[in-house]
Amino acid sequence: MANEFINFEKISRHTWQHLHQKSQPPLNEAELNSIKSLNDQISIQDVTDIYLPLVSLIKIYKKAQENLSFSKSIFLQKDLNNRPFIIGVSGSVAVGKSTTSRLLQLLLARTFKNSSVEMVTTDGFLYPNAVLSAKNMLNHKGFPESYDMELLLNFLDSMKSGQTAEIPVYSHEIYDIVPGQSQTLSAPDFLIVEGINVFQNPVNNRLYMSDYFDFSIYIDADSKHIENWYLERFSTLLDLAKNDEENYYHRFLKMGKKGALDFARDIWKNINLINLEKYIEPTRNRAELILHKADDHKIDEIYLKK
Repeated sequence: MANEFINFEKISRHTWQHLHQKSQPPLNEAELNSIKSLNDQISIQDVTDIYLPLVSLIKIYKKAQENLSFSKSIFLQKDLNNRPFIIGVSGSVAVGKSTTSRLLQLLLARTFKNSSVEMVTTDGFLYPNAVLSAKNMLNHKGFPESYDMELLLNFLDSMKSGQTAEIPVYSHEIYDIVPGQSQTLSAPDFLIVEGINVFQNPVNNRLYMSDYFDFSIYIDADSKHIENWYLERFSTLLDLAKNDEENYYHRFLKMGKKGALDFARDIWKNINLINLEKYIEPTRNRAELILHKADDHKIDEIYLKK
């Protein structure tokens, strides 16, 4: 693993947890359970050991960003524009990006009490299923070509300029963009951008999404562990869809539990694993921080860019 992270400082969980002065996490068990994904395993102890030091590190980066912006405004003889501190969160399907992002949103909002903290997922920038079907790309949903990257980059550019932007909304219940719905963001103090593709840009090779980030995180784990988590989540989603015919996962119940899980294994092997190995994992070193998870979902190693 050392050769893979040649430009990173490796930090053990034990060392990392002592990089922050011990304090009570600003949330309780019920709040933590309300924001974690279906099969994600995270405890208050994880918040204390991993995420409170992470918030302390983000404070350092935010201060540096503010100082740089102030100095550049003096150099350019321009007024200082208010713009969000943008954090990118990437990693495989089912690795725990959403839980990390929602937890970070809550912790930042309670740490910076007078600041607004918004979160968006890049799922909202997927082409609608009808468009993907017309382009014969539905089986490649989540691959780089399935995203409207021009819309996504324009959104990030608007945010970086301190402007208001309106973006589409994606629903995992219908597995599609929600018609007629949008999310409006107006110059938040913090913006968390979460998605499998946040370090990618297949449209314009001169510009990466990560160019807009002030800090970025990659959630890492062995692909076999992620496969197990994906299948666990798929099984839970099947159970939740039993009494809801409108739920996207209800259709898979006709296959029976075993047949549906065999189908999910095929999806993992032929779509998600290929996407991970070809497009997601190769962008890992563009992150500022890599959080590595063991098979029990616990973060055991942290890699910080030198």
